[in-house]
Formats: sequence, structure tokens, C-alpha cells
Amino acid sequence: MPRSRTSQSLRIAIIGAGPRGTSVLERLVSQLSARPDEPEIEVSIQLIDPFPPGPGRVWRTSQSELYLMNTQSFFPTVVPDQGVAAASVTGLSFDDWRAKFASQLKRVEFPSRALYGQYLHWTYQQILAALPAGVSVEWLQAEASNIARNSEGYRLSLQGANPEAAELQVDSVVLAVGHLPAKLNPEQAVFAKAAKEHQLGYWPPAIPADVDWSEVPAGEPVLVRGMGLNFFDLIGQWTQARGGSFQDTGLGPGQALRYLPSGQEPQILAASRRGAPYRAKAELQSYYPARVEMQFLTDLLAKPRQGQPGFQHDIWPALHKDIIWAYYNTLFESAPIELAKILNSEDWQVELTAFEASLPDQQRLDIEALAKPFAGRHFTSHREFDEAVLSELEADARGSAAGEADPVKMAIGALNKGRALIKDLVADGGITDASWLGELRGWFEPLAEGLASGPPALRIEQLAALARAGVVRFVGPDPRFKVAAEGYSASSPWVADEPWRAKYLVEAMSPTNQVLLSTSPLMQQLLASGLARPKAMLAADGEVVQSSGLEVTQPPYRLVSESGSVEEGIYLLGLQLSSTQWGTAIAAEAKSQYRSGYRTLLDADQIASDLLARLVVKG
Repeated sequence: MPRSRTSQSLRIAIIGAGPRGTSVLERLVSQLSARPDEPEIEVSIQLIDPFPPGPGRVWRTSQSELYLMNTQSFFPTVVPDQGVAAASVTGLSFDDWRAKFASQLKRVEFPSRALYGQYLHWTYQQILAALPAGVSVEWLQAEASNIARNSEGYRLSLQGANPEAAELQVDSVVLAVGHLPAKLNPEQAVFAKAAKEHQLGYWPPAIPADVDWSEVPAGEPVLVRGMGLNFFDLIGQWTQARGGSFQDTGLGPGQALRYLPSGQEPQILAASRRGAPYRAKAELQSYYPARVEMQFLTDLLAKPRQGQPGFQHDIWPALHKDIIWAYYNTLFESAPIELAKILNSEDWQVELTAFEASLPDQQRLDIEALAKPFAGRHFTSHREFDEAVLSELEADARGSAAGEADPVKMAIGALNKGRALIKDLVADGGITDASWLGELRGWFEPLAEGLASGPPALRIEQLAALARAGVVRFVGPDPRFKVAAEGYSASSPWVADEPWRAKYLVEAMSPTNQVLLSTSPLMQQLLASGLARPKAMLAADGEVVQSSGLEVTQPPYRLVSESGSVEEGIYLLGLQLSSTQWGTAIAAEAKSQYRSGYRTLLDADQIASDLLARLVVKG
């Protein structure tokens, strides 16, 4: 069993030294620095990560400058600015740091991941410089492969460059491991096997900076499955990184750029279920549009609740009304008086249908059509579909440039703002399991991701330029992939043309965040030994489903073991909380107006407080 709850010394291991691990470290040091002078205490903190503390793996400073963050400079932080008692020993958000050390970057621009890594490295160094007496921090450049409970706490097995540091005894462990490798799904496994048998090129899901994209040869067709954020990382490596360049045309949004090829590009054949990439972010001065108000959702959340709400029955109607209001309030510059009456009526959906029937087709809001722009449309050729995608890209770029004047972007802004409110509502068992599985994660998450989690507008302008240059072509909605000895093929049931063919196929996505599919030795060991178990949920049909994340207690999140007991000394922070919190991947938000924006930092603070509650001074 773990050692007693109180002691004059603590030995803490933080596994994963990226942003979340750094936040836990910062909270420990900040809380200790705020305590009265305690000369007798001894706190030893080991950071375990193959990559340098602060940036970790994803934000390492050596990666290409072409890899951009998906939030503007004013957004991210790794230290709290509200909600905690102990002030940060570093005190700077990324935007604060940028103003001091990288002022050439504007607050509304999207920084490179490498630059954000520099901020994280600086933060880590500031933490080390602020260590109070009796506190030590050591980075072990290794990977934890095993955690075993014993009478003194936990013994960790490490795999790294130093064989003498193969084991580590600690009192408590914080798991902040971030992205983990995962098993391939059955179709991916078939493609990987075929690649080995027939000397084809196949790249499974991966973090883009982990892959050498120069292995894709110039001039050869390459099929790319997925047009999310990783997709834009890949095309940057195959275009600008190979000597291509974008030139300002002076033609304005939608046609602002012309691509000048280097001749080293592959022929990129892009495919995704919706047929086109995620919609671009609007160009705003703030993360959420200033003009968008969340009246209906806010009113719902303010009402006393009996039991757990359902997402589709209770939450979505309120959010849907706010989306509708944001759209028509922008379209008409001031929403028609009758719209407020309609949205507040019992039969609002029926009355709304009648209201919209009086409008021209191009003015009506159709959320599903925004998410699936080519649904129900047939195309006679690849060329016709390419032209349709290009038209969609150009219109999307114009909408982004219009910012708060664009009705569609404001509707999406309401959707995005609603996510911040919903995250708090649904966390820690706030909605039923069935609603979580079948509604929130089942249909709403893909809708929200496709509309509100898109790339910077610059990326859409660049993709449009690449499409006009013929460097990128598009497969079509609902693509179907096959493999044979001669290579891969991809076709769409909506595009009446010959399948695209290539000897190279790239999965433009990160490894799935499913603990049962993880190939991480540590995660597999935690599950096999019974120190952890996936969270079981009850689906609408009564079936017990092993969900994506680990089961934990209420905050501070401790692991629940296979037997159902609480593992008192092992805490969890980050992506493996995906069955307890929704939307765990996004960074903490500086100066956030919503609690969910800095929830990760509050979780880190609670973990630090619970760890330090074991610490007493010799009387």
C-alpha cells in the first residue's frame, strides 16, 4: 500500500513533461513558494519524458516552422491567471511571453508549434529558477514502462539512455502522458500489410512532426485520407518545405494567393467523408465573436436541474436556438422581431420552418448542409468536383475575412461558444452515459469539429491556391479505398469517374485516443496489472460499452483500479480523461471567460494541493 498520508518528505513522479506535466510542476512549485517558510520539508520531483521538459514531444522546438498552432497567439497558456490561490511563479501566458520575446508575431496571428515550444521551455526554466528551499526537480530522459505498487508507494521501471536509472521509487505518480501510439483499425492493418508485401508506401496515423515526409517522392500521386488539421501539416511539408511559394495576387479573400511550384511536389489526392476540409476560423480579435450572445443555453444552464439532462433532448435545442439567432441577427444586421417570439414559443421548430419558408433559399440556415456541403449532389467527373471544392474554399475564405459580418461564421461562433458552456455541464457525469455515447460523442462532436475546429483562414487560402495550381485534387465525399498489388485506389460514390490510383497512401490523422487500443507499454501494463481500467458506460440499448478513457474518481482525478478500489497515489491529467471530460485536447485559455477554458489548470492545481496535503512540518 502507499505510504502514510503525511510525511516530512515527498517523492513525486510526473510521467509526461509536456504542457500538462509542466502545469502540474508549476502548480506544485507555486503552492510551495506561497507556503510559510518550511525548512524541514523535502520534496523531490522527477519528470519522466524522452523529450525535453516544457515542449515535450508535440511542441518540440526543433520541428518545422510550417507546423502552426490552431489557436491565435492571445489564446494559449500553461499557467493559471484565475481560479487558484497561489499565484504563478512565472506569471506569463504565451501572449505575454510573445510581447516580450517575439513581438514580431501579432496577437491575432497563429504561431508555429516550435515557437510555442520555446515558450514552454522558457516557462520550465523559470520554474526551476523559482524553486524554494527543500524542493528539487530532476528530468529523467526516459520512458516509463511499468508502475508497481509496494509498501513504500510505487516503483517505476524506466527505459532510457541511463541503465543505472532503470528504476525509481516514489510516493505518488501523476500521469500526463498526452498522445500515445495506438493499434491500427482492421482496414489500416490490411493496408499496412499490403504495403510490406507489394513495396507500397503506407503511413499510418501519426503526429506529423514524427514523420519524415521527404520519403513521398516528387511527381508521384499520393492519396491522403483525412482533411483535418494534420492534412494541412502534410501539404506544407510537400509544398513550401520543398521550395514552393505563395504569392499575393492582390485579388482579395478567396483568391488572395497564387502558388508557384518548385517541381518537387507530389500530386496530392485528398479525401475525407465530407469531401472538403474543416471550415476555416473567422478572423476575429477574440476567440469567441463579441457580437454572439448565448441567451438560450445560458438560461438553460441557470435553471435548477433534477437528474441528468440528455444532450439531444435538453442541451441541443437551446444551443440550436442560439446558433439560429446568431445567424439571422447577423444576416439582417438585427434579427426580425418575430424571430425572438418564434424561438421562445413552445412550437418553435414548426414556426421557424414557416419563417424560413418565406426567405430565399440562399438565406436559410441549414446546419447539416454546412457540415456536409456536397450532400446529395452528384458529379460527372473529377474536374467538376474539383471546381465545386474550389468554389467552397473560396467562399469559406471570404466568410472568414468578413469576420463578425458573416452570418455563417457567427452561427459557427455560437456553436463554438456553446461548446465552452457544454464542456462544464457534461464533465464528471453531468449527462447520462447513453447521451454521452450516442449524442454528444456520436453525432454532435463530428458536427462541431467540422465547423468550429477548422484551420486558420490562411490555410484555406493556401489550399485554394494549390487546387488552382493542380497540385491538390479531391476524391469526393464518402471515399472508398482499396488496395491491390499494383497500389491503392480511392473513389467516391458521388463522383462518376475512374478511381484515383497511387502507390502511396497517408492517413492524415493522429493515433486514436482509445486506451484499450493503445500500444504504449505503460498503458498496456496499467490495464494488464489492474492498476487502471477503462470507464464502462451504459449505452441506450442497455449494452455495457468500454469507453475511450480511463475510469477515475472525482477531481483530483485518481485512477480506479480493476477491482473498483481507488489508487490513492496515481493521478491522471489529460487526454485519457476523455470519458470524464469532453474536449481534452485543446490548450488552456488565457483570461478565459468560461471555467472550461482553464479547467486543465484547475485540475493541475487540485492535484498539486492533494499531493502537498501529505506534507507536514516536523513539530
